[in-house]
Amino acid sequence: VQLQASGGGLVQSGGSLRLSCAASGRTLRMAWFRQAPGKEHEFVAAITWAGTTNYADSVKGRFTISRDNAKLTVYLQMNSLRPEDTAIYYCAAGEGIGSYKNTGNYVHWGQGTQVTVSS
Repeated sequence: VQLQASGGGLVQSGGSLRLSCAASGRTLRMAWFRQAPGKEHEFVAAITWAGTTNYADSVKGRFTISRDNAKLTVYLQMNSLRPEDTAIYYCAAGEGIGSYKNTGNYVHWGQGTQVTVSS
């Protein structure tokens, strides 16, 4: 399965962006992770084929993950963005085995898209 992420960019604090990740095949769980400079990958949000969602505490109430199974695409709507949300955002896909927060449980990864939030 190949993943193609898009939608990143530069936005002011308080603004919004929507990321998209198109998959070439069906996977049971898709997720977004992010990596800020000098930091480890951080879990952001995950969604199963059935629509069950999970979020990192830092983004709850601001970010919404959704998926269109017919299009094999997952979205991340990011509202009320903060400078600390600045990172490269990666989409990932796996078969739903193990913790949704663990990068090792995702087999397929997209190329990453840069999100920069200015203060």
